Amino acid sequence: MKTNVSEHHVHEVKDEQTMGHAGKRHHEARHEDHHRMMLEDFKRRFIVSTILTVPILLLSPLVQEVLRFKFGFIGDIYVLAGLSAIVYLYGGKPFIAGMVSELRRRTPGMMTLIALAITVAFIYSFSVTFGLQGRTFYWELATLIDIMLLGHYIEMRSLLGASRALEKLIKLMPTTAHLVTSSGIIDIPVARLRRGDVVLVKPGEKIPSDGVVIEGETSVNEAMLTGESKPVYKKPGDPVIGGSINLEGSIKVRIERTGKETYLMQVVELVRQAQEARSKTQDLANRAAFWLTIIALAAGSITLTVWLYMKKPFVFALERMVTVMVITCPHALGLAVPLVVSVSTSILAVKGILVRNRDAFERMKDVQVVVFDKTGTLTEGRFEVTDIISFGEMDEMEILRYAAGLESLSEHPIAQGIVEKAREMGVEPYKVKRFRAIPGRGVRGVIKGREALIASPNFLRELGLWRDDKRVEGVLEQGKTVVFLVIENELIGALALADRIRPESKEAVRELKRAGIKVYMLTGDNEKVARWVSENLDLDGYFAEVLPHQKSEVIKELQSKGFIVAMVGDGINDAPALIQADVGIAIGAGTDVAIESADLILVRDDPRDVLSAVRISRSTYKKMVENLAWATGYNAIAIPLAAGILYNVGVLLSPAVGAILMSLSTVIVAINARLLK
Repeated sequence: MKTNVSEHHVHEVKDEQTMGHAGKRHHEARHEDHHRMMLEDFKRRFIVSTILTVPILLLSPLVQEVLRFKFGFIGDIYVLAGLSAIVYLYGGKPFIAGMVSELRRRTPGMMTLIALAITVAFIYSFSVTFGLQGRTFYWELATLIDIMLLGHYIEMRSLLGASRALEKLIKLMPTTAHLVTSSGIIDIPVARLRRGDVVLVKPGEKIPSDGVVIEGETSVNEAMLTGESKPVYKKPGDPVIGGSINLEGSIKVRIERTGKETYLMQVVELVRQAQEARSKTQDLANRAAFWLTIIALAAGSITLTVWLYMKKPFVFALERMVTVMVITCPHALGLAVPLVVSVSTSILAVKGILVRNRDAFERMKDVQVVVFDKTGTLTEGRFEVTDIISFGEMDEMEILRYAAGLESLSEHPIAQGIVEKAREMGVEPYKVKRFRAIPGRGVRGVIKGREALIASPNFLRELGLWRDDKRVEGVLEQGKTVVFLVIENELIGALALADRIRPESKEAVRELKRAGIKVYMLTGDNEKVARWVSENLDLDGYFAEVLPHQKSEVIKELQSKGFIVAMVGDGINDAPALIQADVGIAIGAGTDVAIESADLILVRDDPRDVLSAVRISRSTYKKMVENLAWATGYNAIAIPLAAGILYNVGVLLSPAVGAILMSLSTVIVAINARLLK
């Protein structure tokens, strides 16, 4: 019988959904591998080209003239041409291929500008080497390729890893399930589960797929999936989500959804869609490159035409045109943005802010609304005792001593909160004997020879010990969790717990609002809890009882009103919203999924760092604009001079001087980037 069951489920691997899911995972892996290969390719081309540039510089007449040394041999010009040809063909290949791609899309940008400059310089220089009158541009060609390869390598490093979020989500699912059969329990891969199967889930294990409890009672931790901070009590008939953690009792679950139908896989799909829908707007450097391409073509053509019209020799007109087109593509443009980002990234790292997406970091300067997740972001994601209520003569510390004694042997988050409170207050818990957990209801044991019990409100009602009390009603109205201490069947006291608000959260919200940024909270927790946190932090508003797919919809709604939105979160449930937001910010202690879905990561778990990111983004953007102005602005002077506008008064910008101007622009950009510190 076991063999038949196993064979029956082997066929399930061929299920269309499972295969489709596997195909998507394979696609994601291939996509990431492609990025890695491209990154390594740029690195390899940069190293090879830089090594070849050393002899090119040594053999270049201008470099020898400037550095006042002599180096040469018979046929050195042909060696120079050969080395330059290798650098052009090998190092310049990505830019030439990129130009072809940009021209096919009719969106000329950085690749077109670089390819245009290096191609003109190479063909002209090669022609000069083999007979045409003029001066070569070999060293300018080689150094331009080197610097552009370096700039693109720096840029691509920030892009790698964007596809990892989906893999992290998928890994949350357990790999095996305990299938209940007529002949016993067998372990099978989760991929072979199908609707209607019954599985056993033991305490501490993850639920293998979406389903319904048919036997047993327990509490389930769904915090990382739904944002609900409290463990959720489950009994027969209650739904459970694949990937959530069974905390207490063993349960049997009838599988209702598998493959891409499951809740977690729907979240995966939302993340994928949001990634694909991310804005394709070009960055500042690409926009500058587009206009410089137009300027280079126009200025070069006009220069050639005007000089020919003025009856100047073709060789003279051609040299003017080449000088104009090489100067129009400054080395500095390739480093203007990456250098500033490199410096600002190091500044951010010191402050505990890691940048994963450069474009999003640039958008941070424009953020108008910051939306915080609650659990683990504004709050610490762990329970804290906020109120101790006595119903008789026993004082609060004694109630805490009993409660901490009973809960000291439990792993439940509420138990940990009570024990932690006792530790903070310096209260020594009583020793407990005959401890027993009652899943979903509480714990019991014997303390000082007396039967003691920590009971949930529902269990208290079952025992017939519930009493109306304004103090209890007050804390319940705030959305707090309340448990009751019962000794020898007598109600002694109650303890109210709430998710602890981070001490830094109030300052973060206050300073963001002072900076003119609206602050909202987005949580899967209930309305009462959300309202209590919102009032404590003086937020502009909140969205409660929101599931992951609804979270991304809330972000979309805010964006549809014209707001630039940043989302701050730490859980799986935040992943779609983090990617949908204009800027996604993950708390560093959160899940790998949240981190991989985010554009920025706050290592220190400090929400105040959101404001730091805004300020640094604004400073970074200012430096970028300044650098692009330096990198392109000198063209306003250099291009007319290179074209020969002052030729009649004896001023003519030679290719050598043009190259020096180009290098000077690079130095200015580098110094200005360092000034960001």
